[in-house]
Amino acid sequence: MKIGILSRNRKLYSTSRLVEAAAERGHEVHVLDTLKCYMDINSAKPMIYYKGEPLEGYDAVIPRIGASITEFGTAVIRQFEMMGVYCLTESIPLGRSRDKLRALQLMSRKGVGMPVTGFAHDVENGRQLIKMVGGTPVVLKLLEGTQGRGVVLAETYKAAESVIDAFIELGADFLVQEFIKEAGGSDVRAFVIGRRVVAAMERSAAEGEFRSNLHRGGSASATKLTPEERRTAVKAAQTMGLSVAGVDILRSSRGPLIMEVNSSPGLRGIEEASGKDIAGRIIDYVEENARPTKSDSRRTRG
Repeated sequence: MKIGILSRNRKLYSTSRLVEAAAERGHEVHVLDTLKCYMDINSAKPMIYYKGEPLEGYDAVIPRIGASITEFGTAVIRQFEMMGVYCLTESIPLGRSRDKLRALQLMSRKGVGMPVTGFAHDVENGRQLIKMVGGTPVVLKLLEGTQGRGVVLAETYKAAESVIDAFIELGADFLVQEFIKEAGGSDVRAFVIGRRVVAAMERSAAEGEFRSNLHRGGSASATKLTPEERRTAVKAAQTMGLSVAGVDILRSSRGPLIMEVNSSPGLRGIEEASGKDIAGRIIDYVEENARPTKSDSRRTRG
């Protein structure tokens, strides 16, 4: 197969591991800088160009789209879809997962467990949300934040008010969420491929930090999920429409609660913690679900 990986940097761990896994299986693989793609949008023959050349003959594309380029990245994926190329992460699911509010609303409709969450625009309603989610301590999250950025734990009502005032002054949209004390500064990342959880790790926050993100100095170790946690993770990924997802779960007294569904989950932490070849499993999934283009009868599936 001819596989394209949409990534800004081929040296990133996740990108290089996918290249390695695809090459090991005999596939032709190309890393394409998403922002260097440009599109010819027409009804006769939609096309994507890269460094002056048309991107043709691709059987599959694996998007690794960073949050900062979501809008353009989504457009590039959509163009590949119009060209009939299999995309591991499709444009609509990517958009759903990156819109935190929309993602929570969709999961709420499907009955997926999550922390009590509120959303408002003005100061007075923001203060009412603190009471609505059970009072302080409370977690405040910017809708545009990633990797733990824009997430604040307010221990007191006054502190929460100050953060809300600051967010509103900046014109930033935010969520107010209950603090799950029993999680103890830890969460679980369940890695979903297709309809299965293929690996899981427990992430613990660094000392003096409540965010367990590995980018924030947190640590990770392999963990075993309960059947309920597995079902919840798969349901959350399917609600987003994602074939591959990193589902972040808080272990609470009322069962697993979804924090976030990541459409471009990193591979380093989960591979190191679990000891599993996650990149290889992703390529295996692509092999099972993508069909070689009919335009090149000489190309066979690896």
